[in-house]
Amino acid sequence: MRLQGKRIFISAAAQGMGRASALACAAQGAEVIAVDINAEGLASLEVENAAITTHVLDMRDGAAIKALAAQLPPLDGLFNCAGFVHNGTVLDCTDADWEFSFSLNVQSMFHTIQAFLPGMLERGKQTGGGAILNMASMASSVKGFPNRFLYGTTKAAVIGLTKGIAADFVKQNLRCNALCPATVDTPSLRSRIASAADPVQAEKDFIARQPMGRLATVDDITPMVVFLLSDESRFVTGQAVVVDGGVTI
Repeated sequence: MRLQGKRIFISAAAQGMGRASALACAAQGAEVIAVDINAEGLASLEVENAAITTHVLDMRDGAAIKALAAQLPPLDGLFNCAGFVHNGTVLDCTDADWEFSFSLNVQSMFHTIQAFLPGMLERGKQTGGGAILNMASMASSVKGFPNRFLYGTTKAAVIGLTKGIAADFVKQNLRCNALCPATVDTPSLRSRIASAADPVQAEKDFIARQPMGRLATVDDITPMVVFLLSDESRFVTGQAVVVDGGVTI
């Protein structure tokens, strides 16, 4: 039980990577607080594991995040998983696209960390420290991809945010890392594939850029989530941890 006794907050937990991470952390003994805007998805998550409690929360609502943080006990771990993938070049990006993507992909992390960090620091005095994990991507400052202008920009910002927090609080035993996965086979990806002009070719294109010849599964990524939220990674901070199946070799 690698997360026994730890209280961990996970956003975007109703499906995909967030859901898989909530279940993986609970399976390792954590008390998981799972949030999402999708109430139905959260309800089924609670049924799967009694160690998970859920709250409906819009991660773009800073006031709501702050209010929830005030109600909850201090955390040991925080996984900012919420995000949106915009498709297109700089010429396809509107002001509304820019504002929405930064609100969900970056500003939500700012609000969440700002709301929960004081309690984490205080709790860390007794437990030896806490861990923040932010979902970035291999499409970021790590590597550029066609038609991922806005997504890559926001995820590069996430890496910068992560390193800044890591530097500011390293002496207080607060670790902060970013996770940069490859293309993961999730409901979000399936929705993007289905919306393509040629879904069959779109799936082939996603797979073709993976040297291992397949998409990542959530089970390829969750072990790293557990590791970075556990005490096993107690000497790891400020890192953009790439789990990409060889894309950036």
